[in-house]
This record gives sequence, C-alpha cells and structure tokens, in this order.
Amino acid sequence: MPVPMKIDFVSDVSCPWCIIGLKGLEGALARIGDGIDATISFQPFELNPSMPAAGQEIGEHIAEKYGSTPAQSAANREMIRARAAEVGFTMAMREGSRIYNTFDAHRLLHWAGEHGRQAALKHRLFEAYFTDGKNVSDHDVLVAAAEAAGLDGAEAHAVLDAGRYAEEVRADEKLWQSRGISSVPAIVIDGKYLISGGQPVEAFEKALRTIAAEAALGA
Repeated sequence: MPVPMKIDFVSDVSCPWCIIGLKGLEGALARIGDGIDATISFQPFELNPSMPAAGQEIGEHIAEKYGSTPAQSAANREMIRARAAEVGFTMAMREGSRIYNTFDAHRLLHWAGEHGRQAALKHRLFEAYFTDGKNVSDHDVLVAAAEAAGLDGAEAHAVLDAGRYAEEVRADEKLWQSRGISSVPAIVIDGKYLISGGQPVEAFEKALRTIAAEAALGA
C-alpha cells in the first residue's frame, strides 16, 4: 500500500532554488512511484514583499541585499543555471534581468489551488519568470500563465483585478513564518519533517523513503 504524504512546499516565484527544489522533489517522487501517495500544496512566501511592481535590476538588488560584487553575482547565476539544467529546467536569468513583486502571483496560486491546477500554474509562473524573463507582477503575464495551466483567463483577470485572496495569502504567509520558516524552499512533510533548500533528486528520494518507512512503522 502506498504511504499517504502531505507535502507543503513553501516558496516564492522569484526564487531560483525553489524551482530547482521542486524539480528535485518531483523527480524523487517519480523514482519512488507507487510507494508514496503525495499531495503537494504550494504555500506563499515573499522574498521581497516591499518590491515595487516595476521591480529592480537583479545585479543591483543582489548587491544591496547581500553585498555581492558583479563578478560574484555572475558566478552565482552560472552555478544556478547549471543546477537547473541538471533537473531539466532552463534558467535564462542574466545581467539586466529584474526582480519583481510576487504577491499577485501568490493570490492567483491560491485561487488555482481551489481548481486543482496549482502545480500546473506554479510551473508556468516559474517558466514565465526564469525562462522567458517576463514580469510576473504584470496581470496580463499572470493571466497568460493561468490559461497555459488550464485555467479560465477571464476568471483569472477577475481574481487579480478585484484583489481577491489577499487576506488569505497574508494569513498563510504569517502562519508559515510563525512556524519558523524564514528561507525558501522549505518542504514540510506531514507537518513535522522539514527539508530545506534546492536539494538534488537523490537527497529528496532518501529523505522521502526514510519518512515513508517511519510512517509505515507507526501505522
């Protein structure tokens, strides 16, 4: 019998390690196959909640936030690009790319969760931002991602224009922060096991098999 597993994936659309971690998690679950019956819920986290809609140039932002030099930023982008390629994701961030506000993206993801299309939208948003270099605070970009994920574009527009799910997203963000989540990706299994960071497939597989074995023993 497969072991049921509830997975809360706390992440931000503008976090490169989050898509690397998501692909690693999905790869691990594919390897395990029928051994685990996983339900993944995507939880909101904003790396830059005060970021204006127009965004900020990535090199400038990294220098201000982390004190990195242009050379350090370029080397970090190359390392991230290589790690993403290992899990089959195209990371096209470059000098001149911008960081954007992601609150509306999280509102749309909350709505998508009510329609069973949250994972599909999450992937489309990662691709829009990291692969295509689009502004994921722009409502037209968000609606296009929703449509690509199999959601109704007109309803997506209505959700965004009306400011729906703002309170729910804020409450979810505060909840996960109150549980000690201060960096992402944070993958919380069954509400009690934490896997942090953009781990490779093998690391996720080992952790998930261990958790599943413990759950089976306690059943």
